[in-house]
Amino acid sequence: MKIKSILFSISAISCFSLSAQTKFQPADTEFYEPKPRVVQAASQVAPSDAKVLFDGKNLAEWTSTKTKGEAAPWTVENGIFTVKPGSGDIQTKENFEDFQLHIEWKSPEVIKGEGQGRGNSGVLIQGLYEIQVLDNNDNPTYVNGQAGSLYKQRPPLVEVRSGSDGWHSYDIIFKAPRFNADKQLVGKGTVTVLHNGVLVQNNTQIEGTTEYIGLPKLKAQSTGPIQLQDHGDLVHYRNIWIRPL
Repeated sequence: MKIKSILFSISAISCFSLSAQTKFQPADTEFYEPKPRVVQAASQVAPSDAKVLFDGKNLAEWTSTKTKGEAAPWTVENGIFTVKPGSGDIQTKENFEDFQLHIEWKSPEVIKGEGQGRGNSGVLIQGLYEIQVLDNNDNPTYVNGQAGSLYKQRPPLVEVRSGSDGWHSYDIIFKAPRFNADKQLVGKGTVTVLHNGVLVQNNTQIEGTTEYIGLPKLKAQSTGPIQLQDHGDLVHYRNIWIRPL
């Protein structure tokens, strides 16, 4: 045991000595290729490399989940679209894997109900993992079901309120879980969420589907749509774009 310790010490000293003798110049650790892509960013519009999922005019990028293949039935007016209660969820026509998603939402003008029955909707990543949309203002509910939570899995780090205009924004960075050829999980998915610019989910590990009843379920799915939930409330949405990563 002592011999091993002595040999380890000699090895460590030799490595340190070699490192100390190496003289680097600043240029030795600089590289210039490959260069990152140039992306034009603006405060009110999507980045230049983003795919716009709602441009304020129509729901051409979305489809109904209740009546497969049919147009999304939610109401579009004045650059905003609104949940049509009872019509079912809507989802993007396109599937995504890893991405950055921006979406803005607003609770109904007339607030009614309490808890989960108050301004409820949700952003379902790949149609499986829900980031909760809910009117949080003076509305007691379970914390892993409030706005900004990874539903029934992780509450937000802080509770964020809307500004004076009532609008909220979510910026979601998602890394999909990885599965091997036998559909075995080899890497859990993660999600980071900024709510009105405030970090509420910090590289949060996703344990599986966000179930209303019971524990998360593992579904071997590498890509999927962005889905918005019809929970019976007149929640509004606008300015939605996504950047596949």
